[in-house]
Amino acid sequence: MSIDARLRELNIHLPEALSPVANYVPYQLSGNLLFISGQISNGPDGLITGKLGEDMELADGVEAARSCGLALLAQARAALGSLDRVERVVKLTAFVNSTPYFTDQPEVVNGCSDLMVEVFGDAGRHARAAVSAPSLPRGVAVEIDAIFQVAS
Repeated sequence: MSIDARLRELNIHLPEALSPVANYVPYQLSGNLLFISGQISNGPDGLITGKLGEDMELADGVEAARSCGLALLAQARAALGSLDRVERVVKLTAFVNSTPYFTDQPEVVNGCSDLMVEVFGDAGRHARAAVSAPSLPRGVAVEIDAIFQVAS
C-alpha cells in the first residue's frame, strides 16, 4: 500500500509545506538522508502557542507535537515528491516549551512519534530527543526536526 493510500485510510490530511521565515532552507537532502528543519506547532486556526505546565495541558501538547509531525511529513513529501521514498524515520529532535517543573516532555513528543509509526509502521520507529525549552519561536508549544532515510 502506498503511503498516500495509508494516509487516506487513517483520514490524515497533510498541510501545505510552509516556506521558511528566516535565512535557512526547509530541508536538505544529503546522500540517502533527508534533514528537515524544525517545524513549529501549527493548526487550522494558526500557531499552537503556550507553555506546558503553565497554560497548556498535556493533551494539548500532544496535539501540538502531532501538528509538527504532520508538517514534517508535508516537508518530506515536498522534498521527495512522494512519501513512498521514505525508507525509515531515523531521528526526531523535539523542543517543548515548558516550565522548569514540567517533566512530561516525552509524553508530549509521543504525539509526533506515534504519528510516524501510524504512517510508516515499524519503519516509523526512530531515535529521539525530547527537550524542555524555556521559550520557542513565536511562542509555539513545540518544535520538532527530523532525519529520514530515503530510497535512492
